[in-house]
Amino acid sequence: MTHPKRAGDDSVYQIKVTLKGSHPPIWRRIEVPSHITLYKMHRILQITMGWQNSHLHEFKIAGISYGENHPEYGLEMKAERRARLDELVPEVQHTFVYDYNLDESWQHELLVENILRREIGVHYPLCVGGDRACPPEDCGGWRGYGELLEIIQNPEDVEYHKTLEWLGGGFDPEAFDLDAVNKELKKIR
Repeated sequence: MTHPKRAGDDSVYQIKVTLKGSHPPIWRRIEVPSHITLYKMHRILQITMGWQNSHLHEFKIAGISYGENHPEYGLEMKAERRARLDELVPEVQHTFVYDYNLDESWQHELLVENILRREIGVHYPLCVGGDRACPPEDCGGWRGYGELLEIIQNPEDVEYHKTLEWLGGGFDPEAFDLDAVNKELKKIR
């Protein structure tokens, strides 16, 4: 089922995505067509991780930043809309970084674990595994997330009800719904 160590036109990358700094690890394993652009990869990562796509992001590959330029923030990046994954990360065991919400710096390490042959009848992208929910948007980075977890575990905390309301009624840090993720990924063509 595996290819040689390099991608071809009918290849699928198996990538492990790990939210850096998460203990226990927050991770996903995805399979994506090798020729997708980083722009589409961003959309896939938003869905698989559970983010809301409301902040700036960038990919860092071999010392080069890819994304959308935002001169007002001093961000100069190479265009992600034409940057193909198989051209930038051509072999297994390559790692690169996806940084989401540059203020809170949710850095994701992406490791190309394998290059597979595309299976007929399978829709790609596909999430094949994962564990734990990603932190809620705008919770304040790792420090804020830690405080949030303490608050929601203590009904006596003065911020408990306000925090639950902000979270929309609750948050389970252990939750990950593979079927729901794949249902959303089917919308990506």
